[in-house]
Amino acid sequence: MTEVVLFHHSQGRTDGVKAFAEELRQAGHTVHSPDFYDGNTFDTIDEGMAYAKSIGFGKLLEQGVAYAQDLPENVVYAGFSMGVMPAQQLTQTRPGALGGLFCYSFLPVSEFSETWPAGVPVQIHAMDEDPWFTEEDGDLTAAQALVAANPAEAELFLYPGKTHLFADSSLPDYNEPAAKLLTERALAYLAQLA
Repeated sequence: MTEVVLFHHSQGRTDGVKAFAEELRQAGHTVHSPDFYDGNTFDTIDEGMAYAKSIGFGKLLEQGVAYAQDLPENVVYAGFSMGVMPAQQLTQTRPGALGGLFCYSFLPVSEFSETWPAGVPVQIHAMDEDPWFTEEDGDLTAAQALVAANPAEAELFLYPGKTHLFADSSLPDYNEPAAKLLTERALAYLAQLA
């Protein structure tokens, strides 16, 4: 099956992140889920972002990219929110990337390269009224631009709601119907890449 690197969000490698990784494993995939917070988790996004800022977003990005260097090339890079940064950089720039699976966030392609790599499929998942995705820094606009430019390779799934980390079963933002649909779509996507 597929080998996946899953990068956690700003609240850390929560039980919900671990549960999602385990669902992928139960489907037969190999999942690496590094913890860049040394076991620390946070109750709110703001607390997690403050901790990430104390480490340095650039340093966290470097750690994520460095983590993948000892792995095979044929990997799917997945990320939740803040974890999309290293996942997207690796998907766009590391040779042999099989694909990208990005939840709650997406950066403009120009952050990491001039164009999206040919033949590398991507799924992006977010809620349609999540202010972190739709308003804060243009994630929705960037995702829509990617889909428009690469309709055969890029998929954007918007779910009804306003919460951010809606597929993390250990957090108050959890939305079970949306989370189940996200997981089904992610598993179907990974199965196609196997």
